[in-house]
Amino acid sequence: MHYAFDGFALDMNRGDLRRGDTVLPVEPMAYAVLGHLVQNAERLVAKDELVEKVWDGRFISDAAVSIVIKSLRRVLGDDGKQQRYIRTVHGRGFRFVADVRIVAPAAMAADPHAQDAAQADGTLPVDRKPSIAVLPFTLIGGSQAYSAIADAIPGELISTLSRLRWLKVVARGSSFRFRPPLQDFETIRSALGVTYVLSGEVEVLDPAFGIVVELVDARTSQVVWGDRLSGKIDDVHEMRERIVALIISAMELHIPQHEAQLARLRVPSGLDAWSLYHIGLQHAFRFNRADNALASDYFQRATELDPLFARAHAAQSFVSFQAAFLRYSPDHAQAIEDARRHAERSVELDPMDPFANFNFGRAHWLRGDPAAGQSWLERSCSLSPSFAQGFYAHGWADIMAGDGQAALENLEKSINLSPLDPFRYAMLSAKGMAHFHVDETDQAAHWADQGARTPGAHYLITTFAAAINEATGHHDQARYWALEAKARRGDASIEAFFTAFPFRNEAKRKALSDALTALGFPER
Repeated sequence: MHYAFDGFALDMNRGDLRRGDTVLPVEPMAYAVLGHLVQNAERLVAKDELVEKVWDGRFISDAAVSIVIKSLRRVLGDDGKQQRYIRTVHGRGFRFVADVRIVAPAAMAADPHAQDAAQADGTLPVDRKPSIAVLPFTLIGGSQAYSAIADAIPGELISTLSRLRWLKVVARGSSFRFRPPLQDFETIRSALGVTYVLSGEVEVLDPAFGIVVELVDARTSQVVWGDRLSGKIDDVHEMRERIVALIISAMELHIPQHEAQLARLRVPSGLDAWSLYHIGLQHAFRFNRADNALASDYFQRATELDPLFARAHAAQSFVSFQAAFLRYSPDHAQAIEDARRHAERSVELDPMDPFANFNFGRAHWLRGDPAAGQSWLERSCSLSPSFAQGFYAHGWADIMAGDGQAALENLEKSINLSPLDPFRYAMLSAKGMAHFHVDETDQAAHWADQGARTPGAHYLITTFAAAINEATGHHDQARYWALEAKARRGDASIEAFFTAFPFRNEAKRKALSDALTALGFPER
């Protein structure tokens, strides 16, 4: 780390203190004290902490500590009366009071693209896996009684983000060195080697409480995403969990989208496995035959470049599932096998990846045995409690098992976690089916309609809306959706519907089958 204050430069890597081009003579113990005070300039450092960190906890008299502080002040041109740099708080400890900046090493500061160039030359290892530093938040308004919140929320974010297997997260000990106002993105990128920085503000205007967050691409200082969440200060601890979950879901959505956009600007020959993966995801979430095939090609190229890339294998399972589920592939049996094989390989490579477990759980649906995949879906949610798609899939499995109430709980959580999710159409439709299973017919029809009208909805979703509306007495709406489904897929049939949705509840299954028959859907 490199620090600057009032014309001084403290280089923790080289172990020297400079003023201009002059290296100042500092005794080793005094240098260690200066380093610890500067690194913790935002707070008071207790004498006991200083002894623990600098003298390894040995017994040191107050006089000995005072001698070191006095020698430091002398080097800095300070004294005990002015205390321009090191302030003594009697009976408590010391605080470094000058304005401190963390600065990038000269080579990196001179050229913000130096690291990219070094990677291209082979002097640094190439790893395009996205990385992020979560900085301490700034407290605005309110008393210091709430100052812990400004550290607690980003601290919890670091802990939760570290569960995302596709994202490298800088440890708190490093990212928390960049406290406000030391949050210069170019410097942070150079010092920590990250591609993204998440910062925020905690606003306390009693009784109101708000959080403002901002995700920035540290390579360009471009804002990728930002949001504001608010509530009452009395509910702050209950809000923390919701705030963290919403931010994590936003990371899952916005970082891959941004990475895909950047990857498309590169020449095709320069695309690495991670770039191919992110472009593939962009196609996969368009939910149509052509984009699904393109996504499969990108994921295959990613696994060829990096056979141990667990996420790419999981994504290959994802598009194979789509090909089987929506019968895009002429070889239905092979698509089912590919979904299972790639998911299994992904779990072998990284058993802790929620996305891998999610896909392995879903692969069992294609074999008509959703119950066998339930434990894998539960595991995906346990590995990442903010994984909205895991809760969505869990909800679908609950429905197919006949447990509408459990499905509603999981689906509601998935929708709250990710309001803009690519699977939103399916989340809403599944919510309609869950209401149907608990005999809430008006709610069932409402949510089935909402799902069918949401971007991404495929012909099975419109078939589903037709069946629900017919079964609940909304006949005009049912005929509308039936015509829509048949227009999209001329081969839409009752058999295809129940192959996709193998409901265990016989009464509900019969009601839906009768509805589809009444609407003119053929058996096969």
